[in-house]
Amino acid sequence: MSEAALEVRHLEKRFAADARFVGRRSYVHAVDDVSFMLRPGTITALVGESGSGKSTVARLLARLYAPTAGSVIYRGKDVARDKSRRSVLRYRSQVQMIFQDPFGSLNPVKTIRHHLERPLRIHGIVERDEVEDRVHELLRTVGLVPPGHVADKYPHELSGGQRQRVAIARTLAVEPVVLLADEPTSMLDVSIRIGILNLMLKLKEERDIAFLYVTHDLASARYLADDILVMYAGQIVEQGPIEQVLADPLHPYTKLLLSAAADPEAGVETKRIEVRKGLASAAVDPPDGCRFVGRCPLAIDVCSRVTPALVEAHPGQAARCHVTAPASAGIAAVPSTS
Repeated sequence: MSEAALEVRHLEKRFAADARFVGRRSYVHAVDDVSFMLRPGTITALVGESGSGKSTVARLLARLYAPTAGSVIYRGKDVARDKSRRSVLRYRSQVQMIFQDPFGSLNPVKTIRHHLERPLRIHGIVERDEVEDRVHELLRTVGLVPPGHVADKYPHELSGGQRQRVAIARTLAVEPVVLLADEPTSMLDVSIRIGILNLMLKLKEERDIAFLYVTHDLASARYLADDILVMYAGQIVEQGPIEQVLADPLHPYTKLLLSAAADPEAGVETKRIEVRKGLASAAVDPPDGCRFVGRCPLAIDVCSRVTPALVEAHPGQAARCHVTAPASAGIAAVPSTS
């Protein structure tokens, strides 16, 4: 197995919430004890409903947020603790983020050429007289041709899909080893989403880039990813190879997501799992116990008293559930990646 391009160990992020009582402050546990690895040439999908903490994980890895606890290991060092400008610049040249909104991530008063030249100059990627050629090469890589014509345009002169390709080209300018794609197709028309997904597959294969693909769409995750992390209320509740997890999910929440996804082969009579409505406060000062217990159709007494560990119930597949992956059954919890 290849060495990790990026490793996350017991990552946590808490945000202060409104205090309900004098002298007491509440906290949203947006990310809680999250551990995983991103490997070169693979795509890992991070899925879950809105508010589960997916985008917070991506922003922590991009160093847009500082973690409350835990480590982000890059080339053997915990980069989350080194806040020097040189360290941040070096890290961001290798770990880049593709944002959700291609309309807001580009400066409307600057040309496409400016957007691609700027990272090349800031990070000293190529010599001054080679910048123009590199800009054209980047545009060709993401399928925007003729490059000279596209480079002179402004963002408003391009379609949403073309703008997202420019955003991807900008991340590629600094030759990254990790790309964090935060819902990169959710604001695009359905007809052009597949082009962006295929571009990500091409970059994975040709450039050996490690991707974290953040999405709520299981269909695109299945199409794109090698591995999957299922997130609920700040915690990873299931993880493993994507085909294995989606074919035989262990956690009730994963089953819920699958039952809610459209399946063309199942017809209109698709059976859905009956669950109670979710609680927005599941990650606010969470007590001991499973955070999904209020919605779970499988809940037993222990679920409301003991927080389940992430347990490897099948080879390579782990879940955080007392019923389907009980640690007490002689199955060990997933070991620390340290």
